[in-house]
Amino acid sequence: MAQFILASQSPRRSALLDIVGAKFETLVPDVDEGQFAGSHPEEVVARLSKEKAVAVLNRGVELPVVAADTVVAVEGKILGKPADGDEAYSMLKTLSGKWHQVYSGITVATQDEVRTEVEMTEVKFRQLSDSEIKEYIATGEPMDKAGSYGIQGKGALLVERINGDYYNVMGLPLVRLLRMLRELGVLSSEGFF
Repeated sequence: MAQFILASQSPRRSALLDIVGAKFETLVPDVDEGQFAGSHPEEVVARLSKEKAVAVLNRGVELPVVAADTVVAVEGKILGKPADGDEAYSMLKTLSGKWHQVYSGITVATQDEVRTEVEMTEVKFRQLSDSEIKEYIATGEPMDKAGSYGIQGKGALLVERINGDYYNVMGLPLVRLLRMLRELGVLSSEGFF
C-alpha cells in the first residue's frame, strides 16, 4: 500500500524512490512552471514545489503528497531545460570550469500541514572542450534536464567536485525528504520507507 503520492512526472525522482524502497503512487500536477521567471532560484523551487503538491492535494487525495522542483543556477542566472542543442551548448559552455548551484524545493503536504524546504548543492564542472560538449549533446542526455546535464549518467564525467547532497543534483534530496516525512508523521521515526 502506498505511503504517499509523488506529484511529479520525473522518471529520475520515481527511480530514486524505487531504489530506496518507498511505496508511492504518482500523479502529475498541472502547474505552469514558467510563472516565477526572474525570481531567485531558492524562491522559484520553493514556490513551484508547493504549487505542485497543493495542486495534487486539491484533487481530493487522502494520502500525503510529495512534490519537488529543481533548477540549476550559475552566477545568479537560472538554467532550465534546453529548448534545443544550441541552447544546451550555450549552457554547458557557461558551466565549463565553474561552480554552480543546484536548488531543489521539496514540499510534503498533508490535510493538516504543508511544509516546504529547500536544499542547495554546489557543483563544479571541469574545463570542457568544444568537442566534449558537442559529443555530450549528441548523446541526447542533456535535452530533458535543468542545466543540460544529468549527473547520474554521462554527465558525471563533466563534474570535477560536489559540495552537498548528490541526490539533490538528481532532483530529490532523499535524506531531507526522509526527515520531513518522519517529522510530519507520514513515516515512523524508526527505519526507512
